[in-house]
Amino acid sequence: MKLIKYIIIVCLLFGFSCNQKKEQVRNPVEEVKPIKKKEVIYQVFTRLFGNTNTTNKPWGTIEENGVGKFNDFTEKALKEIKDLGVTHIWYTGVPHHDVIRDYTKYGISNDDPEVVKGRAGSPYAVKDYYNVNPDLAVNVEKRLEEFQALIKRTHDAGLKVIIDIVPNHVARNYTSISKPKGLHDFGEDDNTSVAYHVNNNFYYNPNESFKLPDWEGGYFPLGGEKHPLIDGKFDETPAKWTGNGSRKSKPNMGDWYETVKVNYGISPEGKKEFNELPEGFENKAHKAHFEFWKGKTVPNSWVKFRDITLYWLDMGVDGFRYDMAEMVPVEFWSYMNSSIKTTNPEAFLLAEVYNPSLYRDYIKKGKMDYLYDKVQLYDTIKHVMQGHGKTDHIPPILDDLKDIEHHMLHFLENHDEQRIASPEFAGSAQKGKPAMVVSATSTTAPTMIYFGQEVGEDGSDEPGFGSPSRTSIFDYVGVPAHQRWVNNKQFDGGQLTNEEKHLRDFYSRLLNFTISSTALAGSYADIHLYNRQHTENYTDKLLSFVRWSENEKLIVVSNFETEKGFEFELQVPEKAIRALGLKDGSYKVQDQLYKQFKSELIVENGVGKANIKIEPLESFILNIQ
Repeated sequence: MKLIKYIIIVCLLFGFSCNQKKEQVRNPVEEVKPIKKKEVIYQVFTRLFGNTNTTNKPWGTIEENGVGKFNDFTEKALKEIKDLGVTHIWYTGVPHHDVIRDYTKYGISNDDPEVVKGRAGSPYAVKDYYNVNPDLAVNVEKRLEEFQALIKRTHDAGLKVIIDIVPNHVARNYTSISKPKGLHDFGEDDNTSVAYHVNNNFYYNPNESFKLPDWEGGYFPLGGEKHPLIDGKFDETPAKWTGNGSRKSKPNMGDWYETVKVNYGISPEGKKEFNELPEGFENKAHKAHFEFWKGKTVPNSWVKFRDITLYWLDMGVDGFRYDMAEMVPVEFWSYMNSSIKTTNPEAFLLAEVYNPSLYRDYIKKGKMDYLYDKVQLYDTIKHVMQGHGKTDHIPPILDDLKDIEHHMLHFLENHDEQRIASPEFAGSAQKGKPAMVVSATSTTAPTMIYFGQEVGEDGSDEPGFGSPSRTSIFDYVGVPAHQRWVNNKQFDGGQLTNEEKHLRDFYSRLLNFTISSTALAGSYADIHLYNRQHTENYTDKLLSFVRWSENEKLIVVSNFETEKGFEFELQVPEKAIRALGLKDGSYKVQDQLYKQFKSELIVENGVGKANIKIEPLESFILNIQ
């Protein structure tokens, strides 16, 4: 099978005909595939998942605080994740990034703590894209084989695998000891005597040496611990630009000083030295984009990252999450993603893009499948959960994004965001319940949850470089609520409190419903704003909308109020009733989460009304029978 795949790739890359019959359509228009069911991504920080050590000493070593391994994702663990209602696992922190641990006997160079965040290192300072983090292996020499075995176990469990790719920057000391024969490292062939060249992988400050930032706020590498490599300097001449774009040879502490910016053929003055997509190409399918780039000269960095993604696809990875995608030109994404989709049309491509004005370009021109819906939906729901936001702001967001709604992935937690249960966010995992219903059911887009979210992890530990409210991605730590579910690697929730068990049951009910519902892969209409104008006792702490398909019709109602329940006569306006295909008459409605609440929808003169009695933080997904 691998040989056949390589033959096909070679044919496509060099324009040979692999079939006697040529394609009749050379530049196909973007095809809109029907959405069958929603997808659910379970993001897991790989080195933390199976760690049962509860010490959590600040700046603790592996020996002191423990670390999880690939092998901790057993058949039982993966089955439990699948049964939660999950379709994809995003294994965060897999590519080999800088770590403060001596692996020199395996041919791995040591990493300088002064350009590493935390003791365990940032997963977004990748040191070798052709291998995996040695911390995650039981046998370091066979670390890649252990990850390949995890891919197989994950697939055998009926789940798909996503890993990180970070095209904007790499670790300051990037050195691949595992790259395939004939490939060159990032920067290996750069002309370092100039600030910029189109085929340089990095930007330089010629005749200047890199200097460490001034540490501020009482911070010192490794918490002030003595270490042979902590000497106040890091050898880099000439100095490279820093990952967040800082051009200083001495970046600030707030800069991404542990990384270097990758050059994609854009000069320091902003000139693009590559082809731009023709007008109207945003409406073309990935095949047309692939054909466009075929035979064209592109910057060297483009080719390097394309080769990296094809390497992981061939290993069995099903997709990628791209870090800070908007910091890389959209033309590169057209080039790379069309190559990926040509190799695997079903590849799952998720990007971190925070600028709403760029959404459509990165989806249509960049051929991304999904983007974070962070600065609109997530931020708005967060404000509602915290008690100072109004649900009235949610329907306009959904309306604004309706043309790309399927591409805007929803979440309430990820490794960058505060835990719902942390005092800095909502202070209670229960406040996430109505928000999760809205997040998971309002569009056809995938839903993502972060490991530990389903049991109310509060991120309260102080691990070292990381700070409370977010589970640390920089240190060796245990995740307490999650560890109670892990239950000494029995993965049965045996140590969970009753409240944690009930919370996980809620997530399981909700997520499993979403991946089986045809209505949630169908159409949407807001009824909230109508009820705000026409319904007594209906406030800006409630939210309602309808979802439907040919064979399933739903009314979703959520109450974000933490102390107060409501009783009101929910109205479904005439336009929504017509869309649902309902005639005058009486229809039974029943909640699909817990099957307890029932009511009756009475449609008279084309307007529907149903009596709703809803408790604090309660939600109903009402099936119209």
